[in-house]
Amino acid sequence: MTKLESALPQTLPAWLAYCEQQHPKTIDMGLARVSQVAARMGLKFNCPVITVAGTNGKGSTCAMLESILGQAGYKTGVYTSPHLVRFEERLRLRGDVVNASELVAAFARLAGTLATIEPEISLTYFELTTLAILDVMARSDLDVVILEVGLGGRLDAVNIIDADCAIITSIDLDHTELLGHTREAIGFEKAGIMRAGRPVVVSDPMPPQSVIDHAQQTGAVLWRFGVDFNLQGDKQQWGWAAGAAQGGRRYSGLAYPALRGANQLINAAGVLAALTALRGSLPVTAQAVRNGLAFVELPGRFQVMAGQPSLVLDVAHNPHAVAALAANLDAMGFFPTTHAVFGAMADKDLASMFVKMNPLVERWYFTDLPTARAESAANLQACWQAQNKRKEARTATFLDPCAALRAAQAAADPADRIVVFGSFYTVGAILQSGLRAN
Repeated sequence: MTKLESALPQTLPAWLAYCEQQHPKTIDMGLARVSQVAARMGLKFNCPVITVAGTNGKGSTCAMLESILGQAGYKTGVYTSPHLVRFEERLRLRGDVVNASELVAAFARLAGTLATIEPEISLTYFELTTLAILDVMARSDLDVVILEVGLGGRLDAVNIIDADCAIITSIDLDHTELLGHTREAIGFEKAGIMRAGRPVVVSDPMPPQSVIDHAQQTGAVLWRFGVDFNLQGDKQQWGWAAGAAQGGRRYSGLAYPALRGANQLINAAGVLAALTALRGSLPVTAQAVRNGLAFVELPGRFQVMAGQPSLVLDVAHNPHAVAALAANLDAMGFFPTTHAVFGAMADKDLASMFVKMNPLVERWYFTDLPTARAESAANLQACWQAQNKRKEARTATFLDPCAALRAAQAAADPADRIVVFGSFYTVGAILQSGLRAN
């Protein structure tokens, strides 16, 4: 072992701690530094790449792509972020979470590459971990790579890889301090994953004009929901169809995706558009589509746990996602009391989220989270109180999500409902603990 190798971390937790200390900023938007390192690494893929950006629906879209392509027999690699419980969840190879030893080896290779670059380049935690994950994927003999954008699109580290097909899901206000304060500005950032001459699927039914304009300016091949492809359905089944200019392909009599929530149908429609656009290089059968949608799984997205009282886990953490959560909860039917465990980051539009959830929730359990970016439980409670109009509603604060859930479990009747939502930290803590309503 060389002197450099002996000085490097030897475990995944140690590497992650090391990565957190390598750059003065948590987020440093731009591709120049990370692109230079990727070029020195010789990072490239010899298979189709699908990149997914958007405000909400990215993880679900990636999961459905992975499930269908896996059912079709393809060796898939999927990079998503953030994780819920373990860092390794961010990379799935052939449907399985990556082994930590593969990431440790990739970090060591990356450190070796960085040591050869003069002047020294400093990378953020996200940039370092993205490069390591992409390195593992490039060495894994994959048939297709699916990449979820971490933040925005245009300047996100994932965008160093040219997508053979881009998907842009719903666009709404989130991370406004970095991406802009309007849907048009945010849409422009998301549109940065488009490439000339390659398909871009826009599954947002009402996309910002900036997205449409960028597709025309870039020369990307636009597939737009409601224009180039569409869906129809009833309570039992649904169907999908592409326009004549897109080949006129159709799927009929489809069962609803295994992922719960009405919003998942729009995500699924975008997935079928992307697979249709890539049918020349990644053909899939109708049976693979049916099986893939039937068997897809994704923790923390309107995840309803078995038992009583009903327990719902959802990582909805911005107004658009919370609106979808509220609609899905409303569709569940009547519950005497709904208890909500809630923890969120301080930069979120909390007031708008409370407005959407207040009509459904009688008992709030606000929680601190183990990150400096989080809003305190006390401040969450104060924000709620500033706009609450329900005199019968009650609140309490807790030091962590598990304590909050235990309190909700103790107070809830079997016929009640408990909803855990907000940050990935909120839902992840519950999944890691194994807590379940009694």
